[in-house]
Amino acid sequence: MSNKWTKEQLAAINEKNGNILVSAAAGSGKTAVLVERIIKLITDEKEPVDIDRLLVVTFTKAAAAEMKERIGNAINKQLELNPESTALRKQAVLLNRADITTIHSFCLHVAMENYNILGIDPAFRVADEAEILLIREEVIDRLFEEKYASDEPEDRCHRPPPARHWVRRSGCRER
Repeated sequence: MSNKWTKEQLAAINEKNGNILVSAAAGSGKTAVLVERIIKLITDEKEPVDIDRLLVVTFTKAAAAEMKERIGNAINKQLELNPESTALRKQAVLLNRADITTIHSFCLHVAMENYNILGIDPAFRVADEAEILLIREEVIDRLFEEKYASDEPEDRCHRPPPARHWVRRSGCRER
């Protein structure tokens, strides 16, 4: 994206009083705005922020990788203009430790670091797609069994077949 920022984009880039949420349509320049904001924060002459002190959260692994790559490119571009800058070289090194990740990865990290406070098994893990499908089928079957056994008339009105008959391997309902 060019440096012709909209008023809203400039506000997001230049906001200094806390956290921001950038939400906009695909292709509208969110990544470019966040990269510009991060570069301004880490190169601020009065109060620079180390990049590993920032939390940058996206929704996809591809977006997180792209964000990290663009920030790295921007740091390298700044280094070309100012090759003697120890601050920029430090940021280039710190980029590898920066929290630029997906919301899922961030939450998993928080849960793993705080399993004892959360009261969960320290050996917990994220289920794969096949396990999720099996668990979903089991829960739906249990729910239907509970409803079948119910004395409530509205629970007995419609009795669909067990989930294993209507959930395909893809996880989609048959029509």
